[in-house]
Amino acid sequence: MKVTKGKAAARKDKKEALKPVEDRRLGKRKAALKADKSTKKLAKKEKLAKKDPNKPKRPPSAFFVFLEEFRKVYKQEHPNVKAVSAVGKAGGEKWKSMSEAEKAPYEAKAAKRKSDYEKLMAAYNKKQESMADDDEEESDRSKSEVNDEDEETGEEEEEDEDEDED
Repeated sequence: MKVTKGKAAARKDKKEALKPVEDRRLGKRKAALKADKSTKKLAKKEKLAKKDPNKPKRPPSAFFVFLEEFRKVYKQEHPNVKAVSAVGKAGGEKWKSMSEAEKAPYEAKAAKRKSDYEKLMAAYNKKQESMADDDEEESDRSKSEVNDEDEETGEEEEEDEDEDED
């Protein structure tokens, strides 16, 4: 009498044979790999989360300068439309249909905001550098002061021990 495998077992063997070696893993190992990936994502988020709240915001482009004014006009004309996407789509269509001459004032405003931003960033960077220099100097000072204090207290303790022995 012939002993045969069931159809399910035969299919499973075929699937295993077709998979590359890296994919032939147990369920536990896959779960461990997924957990490893999630820890990498958390590490990236932590790095991104360390933003300085005092850093100046980047200036808007000419389109966003245009969109600021367009939103006001659009909301007056269409008070019932609450969707942000509708305003953005209408603004994008109007921006595309505008000529270079019509876009020029918005580009000029954007250029002015960019120059202001560059000045603010220069001041911000100088402030950051000076703070970093101060921190380095303080850390150097504190290390040397601590070492000096340790040496002084060590000498005093030795003198006290010598007096106790007499």
